[in-house]
Amino acid sequence: MDEIDFYLKEDLGDKGDITSQSLLKDEKVKGKILCKQNCIVAGLEESKKIFEKLDVKIKFNVKDGDKIKKGWIVAEVTGSALAILKGERLTLNFIGRMSGIATETKKIVDKCKKINPNINIAATRKTTPGFRKFEKKAVETGGGKSHRFGLYDAIIIKDNHIKIMGSVENAIQKIKNKIRDEPIEIEVQNEQEAITAAKLNVDVIMLDNFTYKNAKITSEKIKKINPKILIEISGGINQKNISDYASFSDRISLGYLTHSIKSIDFSLEII
Repeated sequence: MDEIDFYLKEDLGDKGDITSQSLLKDEKVKGKILCKQNCIVAGLEESKKIFEKLDVKIKFNVKDGDKIKKGWIVAEVTGSALAILKGERLTLNFIGRMSGIATETKKIVDKCKKINPNINIAATRKTTPGFRKFEKKAVETGGGKSHRFGLYDAIIIKDNHIKIMGSVENAIQKIKNKIRDEPIEIEVQNEQEAITAAKLNVDVIMLDNFTYKNAKITSEKIKKINPKILIEISGGINQKNISDYASFSDRISLGYLTHSIKSIDFSLEII
């Protein structure tokens, strides 16, 4: 069972769509998926998979990543009324959620690239359980970066690691003794931790919850020690303050892109 099967099963259970099954037989219908807000559209590939599983034909008028306007017909579906109604809500959930993430990401990326063309805007692991793959994909559709997908694919020494190990130095040295070929990133809480990490030649230093002033000063000191170290900013960053950090950051990671975004409104209407 793949993800789409799982999500369909969640909605249909063992009995299926009991309302539609009581009202309908083998009616064939056409429908349209309508956008109700200006946005960057995402989730169309997933909606195709949903309807293919239900033997419904779907024709797209746009593609993932397109900038679309309120009132546009995103896609048209043809097939069994029962099947279309089975996939309606799941499809709209995918498109709405992923388009919301892609749209906000694009706003942030465009804003920051005007200030620093080389900056990367990244997602975090603050995602919906079971939906991370699609939320991360939506960030990429909006021009952002996935960053690490899970605990298994990148080394990031976090604050609790440092507390358990006793110090930044202990944590970095232990990682270096065990793993030779992986880039090392460390999250620091203050300037002294950052300087210590820089002197130990880590690859990325994440300044977590730093004020703009402290982040700028600390990043300048890190670059003087080793200009190759990447500066990542995280914690409390949003549309209002991100411009302040963009000029001196190599990467800014934002949890709100995946945990606090409002979905874009779409509807599926039978013609």
